[in-house]
Amino acid sequence: MKKFTTRKLVLAALFAALTCVATMSIRIPIYGTQGYIHPGDALVILCGVFLDPVSALLAAGIGSALADLLGGYFIYVPITFAIKGLVAFCGSQLYHGHLGASLHPQAAVAFCGVIDIVFVALGYCLCEIFLYGLPAAVASVPSNIVQGVSGLVIAFILYPLLHGAFERISA
Repeated sequence: MKKFTTRKLVLAALFAALTCVATMSIRIPIYGTQGYIHPGDALVILCGVFLDPVSALLAAGIGSALADLLGGYFIYVPITFAIKGLVAFCGSQLYHGHLGASLHPQAAVAFCGVIDIVFVALGYCLCEIFLYGLPAAVASVPSNIVQGVSGLVIAFILYPLLHGAFERISA
């Protein structure tokens, strides 16, 4: 296990703040649901790419849950923390693990985006079955897929721009 450092803490806090801001900054309401599409998933994906698994889980989970808390989606705070944290944790494991080492970095980012799409769509669907019933939960899946795809596209664009800067900061 890597040693805890102030730099690691600051980077995780920065990613948590950026995730919250990205989630709250641009909101495209989804007709028929209480939700919205946002670019925050791109930062959740990038948490997994740039941070170790535990830091990624905490940064993505806290940043996304904080956006729900500040946005008035109180019931989703623990759900979002768990789902987005798990996405970032698994993405970090993939990116920094054996599979990530054998892939081109942008292909690994794409795989992290696929993790996001699957976990978000299925995770929220499963939780919403208990909150709203099966028909409403299934109705939210397409918008969660669109949100995940948009996050993947944005993360794919941001990765080369941030990679060099992150390497200089984390060295």
